[in-house]
Amino acid sequence: MTARHEEIADELRRAIDREEYTVGSLLPSESELAAHYGVSRGTVRQAVSALTTEGIIGSRQGARRTVLSSRRSQSFEELRSFAQWARAMGREATGRVVDQEYRPATHEDAVRLQVAVATPVLRVLRVRGLDGEPVLLERTVYAGWISPAVAAIEPDCPSVTQRLYDDTGLVFAYGEHVIDAVAAGARDAELLGVRRTSPLLRVRRVTTTREGRPVEWSDDRYRSDAVSFSVYNSIGNNALARKTAE
Repeated sequence: MTARHEEIADELRRAIDREEYTVGSLLPSESELAAHYGVSRGTVRQAVSALTTEGIIGSRQGARRTVLSSRRSQSFEELRSFAQWARAMGREATGRVVDQEYRPATHEDAVRLQVAVATPVLRVLRVRGLDGEPVLLERTVYAGWISPAVAAIEPDCPSVTQRLYDDTGLVFAYGEHVIDAVAAGARDAELLGVRRTSPLLRVRRVTTTREGRPVEWSDDRYRSDAVSFSVYNSIGNNALARKTAE
């Protein structure tokens, strides 16, 4: 049976996700929450502590708790996939492979994946969507050792990350992300349904296993009107987060 403080914590998470408590606002006091849920202040304190640990709210002794983020934001420290992030927001993630082929590794591929130049690697161009609306292009290059498992996945699989875990036990453990802005070229514009030269948010990332073995590197391009990135600064945490555009 789920403990009462866990139920309250989950209700508070959902309320924050629905923006009943917006980022920057104050939660009700412990006494008010205890009265609302019909529990002791100690039970409320346990629930609030869980949200504080997750970085959803901030607290200071003697002060009311401030909402810092919601599950609509995904910290890149979590290495959740696009599909996992979408589900956390209550959205449906879609995916469609546009191009997929083996090619010899370029110098850039070789550096990022730690393979020899001209080694066969799998290149995949994928359109990702939220509730059917295209918001992201993924140009991903997979190392040869994982490529057969990727190539066997159906083109409309919503979560390649989850499928690779299910099929091979692969866990993406570490990631490096470089973020900048680029203008949409003709093909990007067509696939994302935006005008040519529209601004896109680009995230170039390299992902590895726990042992540091490169799995993939990718050039991801987001529609700037659909997804934004923010940085939450504190003494103990400086988390970069992905979220839907305001």
